[in-house]
Amino acid sequence: MDVDAVKMHCSRYPGASSKLFGPPSNVLVYYSGCKKFAYFKTSEPEQWRFSIRTTPERFLELTDVPGIKPARYMGRFHWVTIVNVSAVPADYLQELIAWSYTRAITRPGKATARGPD
Repeated sequence: MDVDAVKMHCSRYPGASSKLFGPPSNVLVYYSGCKKFAYFKTSEPEQWRFSIRTTPERFLELTDVPGIKPARYMGRFHWVTIVNVSAVPADYLQELIAWSYTRAITRPGKATARGPD
């Protein structure tokens, strides 16, 4: 999958919306309701790096994969950044996105669409 295909995939989830945040954060965030499930960095030098939430176990597994690293500022919440989405098999990437979406819609607590953390 390329960046445009991932954007389209994220947009197709029930209740999904996106919001573009300009400087200083420069991210395109995907939400379900007010809970974020994925985001792209939109500025250089990290343009189109893609971040999603994972389980603690999968976080450890994924951060051992070349091209996947803890998400800046969000790694402590088990978010990972995929440096190049086209380097990840499409079915595996779709599985990761689906899990992040499901986690967002089932996570208890109040969240707001306030931008990147």
